Amino acid sequence: MIERSVTHATFSIERVYDAAPARVFAAWATPEGKASWFVGPVGWTQIERVFDFRVGGEERVKGSGESGRISDFRSHYFDIVPDGRIVYAYEMHIDDKRISVSLATVEFQAVGDGTRLVVTEQGAFLDGYDDAGSREHGTRWLLDNLDAALRYGA
Repeated sequence: MIERSVTHATFSIERVYDAAPARVFAAWATPEGKASWFVGPVGWTQIERVFDFRVGGEERVKGSGESGRISDFRSHYFDIVPDGRIVYAYEMHIDDKRISVSLATVEFQAVGDGTRLVVTEQGAFLDGYDDAGSREHGTRWLLDNLDAALRYGA
């Protein structure tokens, strides 16, 4: 019998990018922009990518790491304010196991010629997957990818 449990965690990450809010927002809101930075680590192979960026739309990014484990990100968009805010909920699966369900808010604020980005996540980590620290670390890593994409081409 599987022991059922839930652990809650919240984190917020702030970054300032040397790009206008419209450009940073486009990196989240367009298929090519999002695909330029929202990927797995070296050795990760994409299996599926669905991108329907609109209120009520869904996104899915599924891939396999070098170990063969399948990661599966499935999200639903609830609120979109162009160049201002994105609110979405998502679930993460590893292989066939749902490990978490989260609510994420992404805020875009003009700061001089750049953008202050604030990502806040409220997560429910399920059935022994108590690893909010790794999720925050992974989100920071993705935001580093976003910075590189903005600097070199997104």
